[in-house]
Amino acid sequence: MAWLLLAFAIAAEVIATTALKLSNGLSHLGWGAVVAIGYLLSFVLLARALKMQLEVGTAYAVWSGAGTAAIALIGAAFLGETLTPLKIGGIVLIIGGVIVLNLAGAH
Repeated sequence: MAWLLLAFAIAAEVIATTALKLSNGLSHLGWGAVVAIGYLLSFVLLARALKMQLEVGTAYAVWSGAGTAAIALIGAAFLGETLTPLKIGGIVLIIGGVIVLNLAGAH
């Protein structure tokens, strides 16, 4: 259940960050509301996941790493941002780092 909450926290954070880009510097009230609600929901869900069982280092690494990778891909696919080989390499390193953290925390 904690991992499911973490997945929803990541989704809320990705939606909020995408809305932040679409808000034009928070000048669009509708997108600004999505930003505020998304980040609040993301932190609440992350806090609940941590309360259940997840280690903070692992949970935060997964939350921030998956969010960063998702935003980079969304930016390239939908927002006209570039996705260079170096950026792809960075995403692969993020995913690798999260995997190593999870393996290191396994009992």
